[in-house]
Amino acid sequence: MAYLSQVELSEMGFAKLGENVRISNKCSIYNAHLISLGSNVRVDDFVVISPSEQPFEIGNYVHIATHCSLIGRASIKMNDFSGLSGRVSIYSSSDEYSGDFMTNPTVPEEYSNVISKPVELGKHVIVGAGAVILPGVSIGAGSAISALALVNRDIPSGVIAAGTPCRTIKPRKAGMLDLEKKLNSQKL
Repeated sequence: MAYLSQVELSEMGFAKLGENVRISNKCSIYNAHLISLGSNVRVDDFVVISPSEQPFEIGNYVHIATHCSLIGRASIKMNDFSGLSGRVSIYSSSDEYSGDFMTNPTVPEEYSNVISKPVELGKHVIVGAGAVILPGVSIGAGSAISALALVNRDIPSGVIAAGTPCRTIKPRKAGMLDLEKKLNSQKL
């Protein structure tokens, strides 16, 4: 995988650009001025990051795997140590599907009813391959979302959640918190 150079990243005009940021040259980034990137971030091939109105914030030690998409009008926040497996989609905006309104972005706004709500992934959240996260969802710190889950409601901290729709399955171990402390102590 080829990554954009530091010069290329700087020229994109990110709201914030940390250190050791590696973004594939096959990634599509729109409205970079609305995107904040922490340090030690990796974004793989064929990812689409597209904020349109509110900022997207990607913390430190975050990985976004191939073919993921982060799209919408409302904010999306990925806290430190969070990660997305391949083909995860996060939407902070969605058409309304009842049939009372028209859908898709080519229709004038007065005929559609786009729902836009912030999405947040807490620290140490991991999302499995092919999962979809819908507008307004908050996933608590330390939680894990299974592959192919449909996350349409908030998920509490420290759990493993799965299914369509996604629901809590069992508690998740918290060993990552001790490892975070060890990592942070080594950086000093």
